[in-house]
Amino acid sequence: MNQLIFFPFESYWWFYALFTGFVFLMLGLDLGVFHRKEHEVSIRESLGWTIIWISLAMLFNIGFYYFSLGEFSANEKFLSIPGFNPEFFAKQVSIEFLAGFVTEKALAVDNIFVFVVVFNFFAIPLKYQHRVLFFGILGALIFRAILIALGSVLMQYHAVILIAGVFLIFTGLKIIFSPEKIPDPAANPLIKLVRKFIPVTNEIHGKKFFVRINGKTFCTPLFLALIFLEFSDVIFALDSVPAIFAFTKEPLIVYTSNVFAILGLRSLYFLLAGAVDKFRYLKFGLGFILIFVGLKMLWLNELYDGKFPILLSLGIIGFILALSIAASLFIKPSFRLKRKK
Repeated sequence: MNQLIFFPFESYWWFYALFTGFVFLMLGLDLGVFHRKEHEVSIRESLGWTIIWISLAMLFNIGFYYFSLGEFSANEKFLSIPGFNPEFFAKQVSIEFLAGFVTEKALAVDNIFVFVVVFNFFAIPLKYQHRVLFFGILGALIFRAILIALGSVLMQYHAVILIAGVFLIFTGLKIIFSPEKIPDPAANPLIKLVRKFIPVTNEIHGKKFFVRINGKTFCTPLFLALIFLEFSDVIFALDSVPAIFAFTKEPLIVYTSNVFAILGLRSLYFLLAGAVDKFRYLKFGLGFILIFVGLKMLWLNELYDGKFPILLSLGIIGFILALSIAASLFIKPSFRLKRKK
């Protein structure tokens, strides 16, 4: 199934390289300058960083619009297509980025509850949580890049799109109707495997992931927490990456929107960690978003001649999120939602 790709990797590898370099530069500044000394991240600091990451994403999107407009206006390959309008398609790809960013940001909120559980389980002090999340996000970026590269190949086949659509609908229904279960890090097979081959110390040894005791190497609770977070992100990515491919077939847009959403996840965690339980209806909103995205893959795109209107998609997702947040804040349930172990 051949589809027109505006930004193929072989022609825009330098864009990927520059963007990735910018990401690592920001991460280096984050850990090496602003968080060089371990400290408890305040709500004010986390709010500031949340605003910074979102602002950077929006500035990138504005720049991406003008970059796309210039590329489309100068490329004879595109201009030779009947009815091709550079300005229209530049707006289209920038809205696709925004839709991908909002969707990934919304789905990433579910990760925050996992962060809270893991840090409480391993008794990670607040001042070391940022360090664990930093390396967790770094690993997530590497894995997402691999998954997006794989998805860019597989999503060219209609059968794969249908399978992904069914999977997203199933996941959405599962989120809505299945009782919530508190993740148990001790029961995680990866954690069990680590404990089997590497001695584990129960004490926190500062910011260290590994420590030498009596000539023997031990991993600390910080390392176990990091392993569990990486494992959790792999599971979450299986939903979020196909979801963004439902809005765009451009790997460049999937990659950049995904990365920007993940980069701000740490600051969002410190901002919302204490209020996660207040958003009791948000999980239903996330479930309905996945169902909508799955339907878009299976049916709605074909209903609109292969491309469901991206602005309408963005509006639907925004409405679902706003409704679920408003319900959480203003509706007091007559029953108590319980997370089952």
